[in-house]
Amino acid sequence: MATGISANRLELLQIADAVAREKSIEKEIVIEAIEEAIQKGAKSKYGLEHDIRASIDVKTGELTLKRYTTIVADDEDLSVEEGMEPKVGFKHLSDAKRRYPDAEVGKIYEEVLPPFEFGRVQTQMARQVVTHKVREAERERQFEEFKDRVGEIVNGSVKRVEYGNTIVDLGRGEGIMRRDQSIPRENFNIGDRIRCYIYDVRRETKGPQIMLSRAHGGFMAKLFAQEVPEVYDGVIEIRSVARDPGSRAKMAVISNESSIDPVGACVGMRGSRVQAVVAELQGEKIDIIQWSPDEATFIVNGLAPAEVTKVVMDEEDGRVEVVVPDEQLSLAIGRRGQNVRLASQLTGWQIDIMTESQESERRQREFAERTQLFQEALDVDEVIAQLLVTEGFASVEDVAYVEPQEISDIEGFGEDTAEELQARAREFLDKEAAALDAKRNELGVEDGVLEIEGVTLPMAVALGEAGVKTVEDLADLATDELKGAFESKDGERVRVAGALESFNLSTEDAEALILRARVAAGWIEADEIETPAEEDAELAEAEAAAEEGVEA
Repeated sequence: MATGISANRLELLQIADAVAREKSIEKEIVIEAIEEAIQKGAKSKYGLEHDIRASIDVKTGELTLKRYTTIVADDEDLSVEEGMEPKVGFKHLSDAKRRYPDAEVGKIYEEVLPPFEFGRVQTQMARQVVTHKVREAERERQFEEFKDRVGEIVNGSVKRVEYGNTIVDLGRGEGIMRRDQSIPRENFNIGDRIRCYIYDVRRETKGPQIMLSRAHGGFMAKLFAQEVPEVYDGVIEIRSVARDPGSRAKMAVISNESSIDPVGACVGMRGSRVQAVVAELQGEKIDIIQWSPDEATFIVNGLAPAEVTKVVMDEEDGRVEVVVPDEQLSLAIGRRGQNVRLASQLTGWQIDIMTESQESERRQREFAERTQLFQEALDVDEVIAQLLVTEGFASVEDVAYVEPQEISDIEGFGEDTAEELQARAREFLDKEAAALDAKRNELGVEDGVLEIEGVTLPMAVALGEAGVKTVEDLADLATDELKGAFESKDGERVRVAGALESFNLSTEDAEALILRARVAAGWIEADEIETPAEEDAELAEAEAAAEEGVEA
């Protein structure tokens, strides 16, 4: 092609064949690129205003170069607006009559052009066109080939290492394993064979990016699928994986057949199966645990090898409090918090660990605080206050608004005592509310803030103390300004208090409060707020997709 379009026909087909084989793309795409290159060269010779088209016969290699002219009315505007494609191959009727006597509007004339030799400029242009077109086709082929292989393990060889990132030759493509996706202290040299997990394939301007990992939980799951036939066949499911790459990992498994022990099958005879995976992961220690549909049981299993004596779950905040024997504390937490951190990742719960003695001290402290509260608020002696605490009453509100029978059924109490206690409780709450409302007014917090769903009197006072006094003030806040957040100052992580930090709001509750304030302020419409049902549906969809990625 570089010698000119008069080159012999066989040569064009040979060029197309060679490039198609080398780049693993269709031969037709290469021929299209050559045709486009010849068209550009011809336009640079004859003029850019001409509509010149080249075609190569895929069987004979014969090249045909034609110029097309379309006749339009004299009043048609052929000028080109900025940013628009140029109008090529059009001629006004009056101009066309000189060359084509029989010209009429709408008629198209085609004219075969003679072969011509490519000059230096045309040759360079043609080379750029073919290179660009072939590169685009190669990128598209790579994307199409690898986009459906996300979640697979691939074999390749190390092509080069740049700034800690490893470029891997996958045969028909090139992948990148970033520093944070590799196992720490694992070094590769050019030419080394390597196994990686494809966790993402992205379309980018510089071509498809095949993202590889050896630190991803899915990599370990896939290695077990290769080593354990029961996992490959779907008899055993890997429900979740948590990894501290190169150090330790936890994997939760469940069997779909009661006769098969999922943990034993993954470990193998004398640990043969798990050792094969450990060897690939550079000695990473793997705890294989039984998955359970009961969250508390699953959390206890996840903290193995530590023993757990008690589990208290707070489903609303997604937190769980775990009590362990005093001597088991260091084992439960693990070195640098590794065991509890991995258990938390595995189960999806925020785990707080305390010893039995710590829990006992806390219970005694809470008992004393609640007893003191009831003594002062209800004006009763210590024995009655302790009885209320022992029966599970935690606040004055509990006493004021429960069914009277719940109090009268306490041993030594009667209906009269229950009525009197509830009356005192309500009187105390009314006084407290009046004092808080007076303080709110003193701080200048407008009534509209209290009318927002979810804002209580204590909250309104706290907002006033933080300078939030109008609905617009509340609507203008960010989530972190309400619930507090950590910030980095002079290289240290510092806690910045939020206006409602003492109320332990979740991120979702804080967001909902701000959104309701924006509706009240007229900034947004109520139907723009996503309902909990919609949020739950989106969350379930995201979790299902993530789980599918691990199980795939």
